Amino acid sequence: MSTTTTDIGTIVDAYIAIWNEIDPGRRRELIASALAEDINYRDPMLSGDGHGEIETAIAAVQQQMPDHQLRRVGTIESHNDRVRFRWEVVAPDGGDPVIAGTDTGIVAPDGRLRSLSGFFDSVTT
Repeated sequence: MSTTTTDIGTIVDAYIAIWNEIDPGRRRELIASALAEDINYRDPMLSGDGHGEIETAIAAVQQQMPDHQLRRVGTIESHNDRVRFRWEVVAPDGGDPVIAGTDTGIVAPDGRLRSLSGFFDSVTT
């Protein structure tokens, strides 16, 4: 696999941007650019396979947590076709994160994310 650390950082940051994008058309564009067509996503509360299911899951989270923002925390670790990064969700008024977690994933040969598993490290809501 030829994905460099810079490439994986760009893809992970695009993935984070997907969760924050409220315009459905723009969110679908970001999904297409950052996630492989056969993407699968799993976390303790959500699951989705393919772009459509991921889009639906993210839209549902945005309805449940309006104006919250997901942001990457710390550095991205990657090797071979694997990636791991930390993130947190903050309320519109800022303050301490309401959810913090770690995602691990597999990167497809084209550099997009093919599989993601989310773990919640802390939940305060």
